[in-house]
Amino acid sequence: MQERKKVGILIFDDVEVLDYCGPYEVFCSVRLNEERRREEPSPFHVLLVAEKADAIRTSGGMRVLPDVTTADCPPLDILLVPGGWGTRREINNERLLAWIAERAREVKTLTSVCTGSMLLGKAGLLAGRHATTHWKSLGWMRESFPDVMVEERLHVVRDGNLFTSAGISAGIDLALLVTAEYYGEEIARSTARHMEYPYPESLERRI
Repeated sequence: MQERKKVGILIFDDVEVLDYCGPYEVFCSVRLNEERRREEPSPFHVLLVAEKADAIRTSGGMRVLPDVTTADCPPLDILLVPGGWGTRREINNERLLAWIAERAREVKTLTSVCTGSMLLGKAGLLAGRHATTHWKSLGWMRESFPDVMVEERLHVVRDGNLFTSAGISAGIDLALLVTAEYYGEEIARSTARHMEYPYPESLERRI
């Protein structure tokens, strides 16, 4: 089996559960050979990343332990930044923003779900690019980052190697489309079928 792609999903206190769990489920459910689903792992190796090794308390009260910290996180192929009420605090966390900016320069694919795109914007990663966020935060994005071309009608927006999505469940669509980017649409559709989830048919592509 080819080397597995490392996916880092950033988590922090008050992260929205489905923002990170939806993509986590997608990436872990991918199989290159559906007939060997139980024998072979996903081609993605998913890691939950947090600033500290302590348990994270999500927006709904779930407690979850990260796999690695930002200090010892290995090189990644994909970085996913979710949203949630915690982004209102983390948008002023200069150390975390610097880590996001540094990793964004290294990964092949940079992604965000919901208001995670606000952290990307504050880290200086959205200037001159097309992006989206939760529908309730579109105005916040426009006001905060006037140099970003905010897309209002799409669940997932792609601009080169940058994928951003609308809120919460839209992260599942994003992860399926990232899967298609790496392993083809047939594999992504097979993953959606396994999850009993409708495959997203629309994607804004801008290069």
